[in-house]
Amino acid sequence: MRTLFAALALLLLMSQPVSGETLYIQAAKLIDGASDQAREQVTVVVRRQQIEDIRDGYHGDPEQDRVVRLHEHTLMPGLMDAHTHLSMEMSPDAYIRQFTEDPADMAFRMTSFAEKTLKAGFTTVRELGDSHGLSTSLRDAIRAGHVAGPRILAAGKSLATTGGHADPTSGWSQALEGDPGPREGVINGRAEAAAGVRHRYKEGADLVKITATGGVLSLADSGENPQFSEEELEALVTTAKDYGFHVAAHAHGGEGMKRAIRAGVRSIEHGTYMDRRIIRLMRRHDTWYVPTISAGRFVADMAEKPDYFPPQVREKAAEIGPLIQETFARAWEGGVKIAFGTDSGVSPHGDNAREFIYMVEAGMPEMAAIQSATRETARMMGIDDQLGTVEAGKLADLVAVVGNPLEDISRMLEVRFVMKEGDIVRHD
Repeated sequence: MRTLFAALALLLLMSQPVSGETLYIQAAKLIDGASDQAREQVTVVVRRQQIEDIRDGYHGDPEQDRVVRLHEHTLMPGLMDAHTHLSMEMSPDAYIRQFTEDPADMAFRMTSFAEKTLKAGFTTVRELGDSHGLSTSLRDAIRAGHVAGPRILAAGKSLATTGGHADPTSGWSQALEGDPGPREGVINGRAEAAAGVRHRYKEGADLVKITATGGVLSLADSGENPQFSEEELEALVTTAKDYGFHVAAHAHGGEGMKRAIRAGVRSIEHGTYMDRRIIRLMRRHDTWYVPTISAGRFVADMAEKPDYFPPQVREKAAEIGPLIQETFARAWEGGVKIAFGTDSGVSPHGDNAREFIYMVEAGMPEMAAIQSATRETARMMGIDDQLGTVEAGKLADLVAVVGNPLEDISRMLEVRFVMKEGDIVRHD
């Protein structure tokens, strides 16, 4: 009978938002994102959408107050993934689906990917490239409460050059490819570079994503060649700053990275062929690095399957994929600022936390890996005034995992509690 009453109480707790009431969250450990040390036996007090207080010891009377008991768990800030693609998930038929599916089909599939991401503990993501305005529409639907999902900072359509990594018609027949321009995310020259940014502003994006070099999954021969001139990059970044945008730069090859860093992009994504000179350049320009080891590991594994990728993609995946974890190790050792990012959509949605395991394997301490997905990513996104640490006055985005991830980082895969802006969205 006691078990039945406990289950009913839990269902009642989850069926109502916390807003307007005080909730006491008791946790065996707290990683607050600000300190390098975990705190023992802590109560986080949440009222409405905010963290009201953090107290030592367990507070709140279960008979009178709303209490969440996480006495075998570690509580931490809501996790952040700075590189996702909720509009897709890689599969052998991914290349043909663009001709067989409508945008509405993609949109409905996105809702399940968004919910998986949120329930995996990731309450905020940067959505780095889609089509048909899907990510901005999903962002708005989540904000309005129509769909369950993480808070989204959306880049909209990535910007590429003709035939570049994010040219939406690369690999198509001449009868179909046409001549896409800035509206479709394809630019050539300074004027079109500015126009591409302005179209992203017009469609409601939060930031700009560019493909500064070739990529692995595009139907093109090179995965690393530079694809923007320095003049185009200067125009892109200057215009982006005018509109209050950060610029995230997909880049594998060294020359494309150097051009993008000198132009003033906010972050380098992937960074496969980063060397010591580029590491020094990133430190000089205060450029962030978003590693996406998960995507590298995934495409390398899939390249071993003969029919998973088209031949030219398979060759690039086998070459580039295995290198990203080694690059991450050099970047961490070299003192580059690192924000957490997976490229989920290439790797499966909901498995975002596997990135922690790969980061620790490459030499990053467990605490630093967790901070990279909380405090550091919040700083990179420019939202650290509201999120990224467990502090009074900040939004109540909270996640709890079983056990102690500082002793076993794989515990980050065992999420049992998720709160976003004061509402409980998962409590196992």
